[in-house]
Amino acid sequence: MPRGTLSPTANVPRRKSKTTDAIGIIYQRHYANRPEREASLQEERANAEIARKIYALRKATGLSQRTLADLVGTTASAICRLEDADFEGHSLAMLQRIAAAVNKRVEIRFVSRQASRHTA
Repeated sequence: MPRGTLSPTANVPRRKSKTTDAIGIIYQRHYANRPEREASLQEERANAEIARKIYALRKATGLSQRTLADLVGTTASAICRLEDADFEGHSLAMLQRIAAAVNKRVEIRFVSRQASRHTA
């Protein structure tokens, strides 16, 4: 194209690009400005995070659910439930028993609510 000549699309208005942030879209549609849903979402995230951490700890130590259960003084099915993201009955006492069984300690942190908003 010769210098100074406009391209064929130069005068075509640009379309606003659609958002592709699926998590952002879902958050806006279902959670934004709905405190009760936001609270529920945060609770579910916490349950899932605890479950993942128990699973990761067990795997890192090379223990089966049965072996960890024996060390903690519970059943393998209880460990299985604790590793389930949908389980809502995590207790600090049980987390401390699990930690002690693998020579660890439980550490609890308080973080800003804003830091974890609508992320995966």
